[in-house]
Amino acid sequence: MLDGIVWFFQNIVLAFVNVANALTQPQLWLDWSDKQAIMRFIYYGGSSEFFFVVFTTFLVFTAIGMWKNSVMWGAVRVLEGFANTVGRTFAWAGLLMVLQQIIIVFMQRIFVAASISIGIGTPLTFDVSWWAEELKLYNALVVTLCATYTFVQGGHVRVDLIYAGVKFRTKRIIDMFGSIVFMMPTAVLIWMYGWFFMWRHLIVPKPSASDALDRLLMKSRALRWNVETIGFSPNGFNGYFLFKILLVSYAAMVFLHAIAFFFRSYLEWKEGPESEGKYLDKDSLGEGEEAYEGTH
Repeated sequence: MLDGIVWFFQNIVLAFVNVANALTQPQLWLDWSDKQAIMRFIYYGGSSEFFFVVFTTFLVFTAIGMWKNSVMWGAVRVLEGFANTVGRTFAWAGLLMVLQQIIIVFMQRIFVAASISIGIGTPLTFDVSWWAEELKLYNALVVTLCATYTFVQGGHVRVDLIYAGVKFRTKRIIDMFGSIVFMMPTAVLIWMYGWFFMWRHLIVPKPSASDALDRLLMKSRALRWNVETIGFSPNGFNGYFLFKILLVSYAAMVFLHAIAFFFRSYLEWKEGPESEGKYLDKDSLGEGEEAYEGTH
């Protein structure tokens, strides 16, 4: 027990050293012309060292924000703005998915075409099955990159047993608890599994989460890019590595928004009901459409 406590605080202290080393020696992990730098990047991306750097940064920023609330409100606005911007951008993938499906149906059923070309000059030409399987990518873009945007907008389905009946500040305590105990750990677990899962479909020899840094550096001698291009059909979509990247992106965005949600909940708890929804950038259907808002 004591050893675990010492290890925990030791890693918090070492986080400052690790950040200094990463900033002063970027070539060790960002110079991807060096195969060992790639392996260092892979190792540290899923390591306890990286976790404690992020965790310590969160602790420091939280302490500063509690001392000066304007800093914490600034972080909330930036993080929620990031979620809104990404979500509003990639929400258009839903429209692209519908339009592409219509084109596929017309080309298959009416024109009996074996392939579809899109573009001017040198068009992008693939088999119809490629375009049909690519629809999954649009769906994945909406699910992974619009999740935090939907959270900001209050659009996720919720099961409420006690939340609606408690006082304002009690709600904020529940929100803080949920962001720390549920959102953050879930995002960390998805990142831990998704990080090495992604890299195992990008390079060989395949890295493993159980590999020590020395082991990965030895593997770097034989490192080469081997991006996954296997589809479900002979002429099907061949960019399935993108789904692995989206999984990691999703975990990162959920973790960042958990920080924003914790900060907002703390500030609203401290400042009272008058601060509810402060700086919140929610979409609106426009004047006269208030009855429909919040029903999605």
